[in-house]
Amino acid sequence: MEKALTKGQSRKKTNRPIVLASIMLAMFLGAIEGTIISTAMPAIVGELGGFSLYGWVFSSYLLMNAVTVLIYGKLSDLFGRKPILLFGISVFLIGSILCGFAESMTMLIVFRFIQGLGAGAITPIATTIVGDMYTKEERATIQGYLSSVWGISAIAGPALGGILVEYVSWRFVFWLNIPLGILAIIGVGLFLHEHITKKRHRIDYVGSLLIMISVSCFMFVLVEGGTRWSWMSIESLSLVIVSVVAFLFFYFQEKKAEEPIMPFSIWKERPILIANLTSLTTGIMLIGISSFLPTFVQGVMEQSPIIAGFTLTTMSIGWPIASTFSGSLMLKFGYRKTSLLGGLALVLGSVFFITLTPNIGPIWAAVGSFIVGIGMGLTSTTFIVVIQSAVDWEQRGIATASSSFMRNFGNTIGAALLGGILNSQILRYFKEKGHDLNTNLTVDSINSLLNQDERNRLPDGLLQFLQDGLTYSLHIVYCVVLIIALISFVLILLLPRGKQA
Repeated sequence: MEKALTKGQSRKKTNRPIVLASIMLAMFLGAIEGTIISTAMPAIVGELGGFSLYGWVFSSYLLMNAVTVLIYGKLSDLFGRKPILLFGISVFLIGSILCGFAESMTMLIVFRFIQGLGAGAITPIATTIVGDMYTKEERATIQGYLSSVWGISAIAGPALGGILVEYVSWRFVFWLNIPLGILAIIGVGLFLHEHITKKRHRIDYVGSLLIMISVSCFMFVLVEGGTRWSWMSIESLSLVIVSVVAFLFFYFQEKKAEEPIMPFSIWKERPILIANLTSLTTGIMLIGISSFLPTFVQGVMEQSPIIAGFTLTTMSIGWPIASTFSGSLMLKFGYRKTSLLGGLALVLGSVFFITLTPNIGPIWAAVGSFIVGIGMGLTSTTFIVVIQSAVDWEQRGIATASSSFMRNFGNTIGAALLGGILNSQILRYFKEKGHDLNTNLTVDSINSLLNQDERNRLPDGLLQFLQDGLTYSLHIVYCVVLIIALISFVLILLLPRGKQA
């Protein structure tokens, strides 16, 4: 075992199998949240209304997740992994309970903020604990198992979400987290033992506040730009300026902080830099596909929530398959070639989505999702191993958190940017093509496509017009996703050559 691990253990020995199982269960909570709520969103909008706020249901969760992950990562290096992880799971469960009781889209968005506040601790700390428990040689295989949780735990997510929506209520999509979270808390609480040397720490509160301001302002612009505000409006430009200035202050604050939230020195390692930048782009891709694919399948193809869930489930099948084999591929061919293979899969899968049409059927979408899942499984596992192998115990928490932050930040940017593009393109289509319709259409007019009873009551001409508008707008969104996939592949090409895992 590594020297750093010896320092981090106490007299009581950690039960590695039980802790690993509990950590995988905790990661299930974060993994399932993306796919299961995507499947439920059409039903949620159909009941609560507010399609114009669609993107905010994802953005609010992802925002808090992104801005807190670095803070949690640093706190875990200072005070230990266990208390931070238990706190995060507890807050996540409180948010989940509240989400299930939401009576309006605004309430749901507020409660998703709470969920995201807890979720920021789950994935990076859980991944770091595994990095602590296993040696460098074991890590490639174990992280492959851990990365596969994003697929394995989500295999049932879309299908289960569809079943809950169709036969029970979308509210149980959130309440499903409760028993799982409690089991994870018990497993980690009782069987993970770590010893942290007690000393006075100086928490970087200023840096934490500055990064929260910077990310929040940037996301607001992405969500509202082109819809409520024009891109060049005073509101948009002001928030961009505040975001840039706050980030600059954050950078200089981290350079002088005694115990910085983000030690920029770790970014000088080229593999870490490239891995984190690629995590950003793949995060944008992931949210772009998982957020809006069920809307297309239900609203345009007029398929059931279960079928819509199936198209995302295939991504969750491809992900664990690739993650399982990624460890052996890295040991045999090196992390660069393994990552390149994943990058090619991301590009190929994206091509399937830009060729998606109303008549092509959900199988085409499912195949595209499967190929993207292969790409995600290969790249995500490789990047975690690369990052954790480049630092020692004292920086492993923040280094792992930096990768999670970039993935979450990518999710946040993707939900905001692609949601904004979708809304603006829908409005543009209505404005340019809707002259012959004797009705005032807004983005919220799409609500009727996602409720089967309302959809059946629409006149044929209006139904076709709304579906054509949604098809056109989502095509633009998936063209952007393809561009992001190509950028990801180019970044992977910049990884240094070598066979090290």
